[in-house]
Amino acid sequence: MTEAEIIRNVQTVRENIVRAAEEAGRDPAGIRLVAATKMNDASAVRAAIAGGVDICGENRVQEMLEKQGQGAYDGVPLHFIGHLQRNKVRQVVGLCELIHSADSLPLLEEISRVAGNRGLVQDVLLEINIGAEDSKSGFSPEELPEALERAALLPAIRVRGLMAIPPVCEKPEENRPFFLALQKLFVDNSGKKYDNIRMDFLSMGMSADYAEAVRCGANLVRVGTGIFGPRHYT
Repeated sequence: MTEAEIIRNVQTVRENIVRAAEEAGRDPAGIRLVAATKMNDASAVRAAIAGGVDICGENRVQEMLEKQGQGAYDGVPLHFIGHLQRNKVRQVVGLCELIHSADSLPLLEEISRVAGNRGLVQDVLLEINIGAEDSKSGFSPEELPEALERAALLPAIRVRGLMAIPPVCEKPEENRPFFLALQKLFVDNSGKKYDNIRMDFLSMGMSADYAEAVRCGANLVRVGTGIFGPRHYT
């Protein structure tokens, strides 16, 4: 896909976000577009930034490090949005402004340990397995209050909100119940009085359903195919 095509796709996604936000009575300015840059090279990432994405999000540590070394993300914050293994934490902490996929207490503990050793506080989102799928990691909705209590004891992390990937559905509107359930969890737990927990970000919605996610309260949407075109897996 050419640079011009990527830039046009970013503009289209932006227009769809604005339309969905206005339909829900929301201010579009409060919604941030994360370009999911997995399997796209540095030149494609730069095109997305030129098109006006707010953030770049990577899924794979090695790919992220390679492109970071090429200056691919210059000009926007970098987030980590994929599954993070504990043995890769040291490569992500401090490099990424926000980790979307903190999916277990051991992972939170490792992030805090590494960040503390570096004199940092790492911002994270707690990943919720909102569809109770065996194939996906994350805290169950019922586990969230205890997870927040445990996270509050970790000195070098700051919980900034929630993230989820709902089950694959044929139509975007079929994910609405999952998005609304996550939004309710977000609101219900926003009043927690812990020093290191601030419910600022609700990360949900991808290329197929980001507009529906915006209507349901998302303020971070992660769009890959909608910007870069279909990925070609080998």
